[in-house]
Amino acid sequence: MSHIYIICVDDQREVLTTVSKDLAIFEPQIKFEECESAMETMEVLDEIDSQGDYVAVIISDHVMPGKNGVELLTDIKKDLRFSKVKKILLTGLATHQDTITAINTAGIDRYLEKPWKAEELQKNVRELLTVFILDVGINYEKYLNILDQPTLLERLRKRY
Repeated sequence: MSHIYIICVDDQREVLTTVSKDLAIFEPQIKFEECESAMETMEVLDEIDSQGDYVAVIISDHVMPGKNGVELLTDIKKDLRFSKVKKILLTGLATHQDTITAINTAGIDRYLEKPWKAEELQKNVRELLTVFILDVGINYEKYLNILDQPTLLERLRKRY
């Protein structure tokens, strides 16, 4: 059976710890990977893909040394293996133009400012996870307790 992952990317360990703690409500059905750089993220994506598993959501910091979050998410968008992955950009320093660039080039699905509220992050991840599972065609029934019910009902109505 394939596993579903959420990947969190931030160069600050305390941010990764906080995001993982906020998203612990999705365990044990969803697995987590924490990455401290874009390069590490690409290695983890390759490993997950080679195992036949899914990456549903990537949550990336914007400002990181080396490749920033928008550049990382743009690279992921260009990789056809991850075309259905949902992307969240976390930032505390972005300008309006940064946001527009992120949407246009990286295809981000959500944009959250630091500091975020745990409930807001959970709600966004729940919605995006629901859309991912339905888009990929994974049997959603075993994930019902962690999916966003209004999103699920709306998508199922459109299907039938």
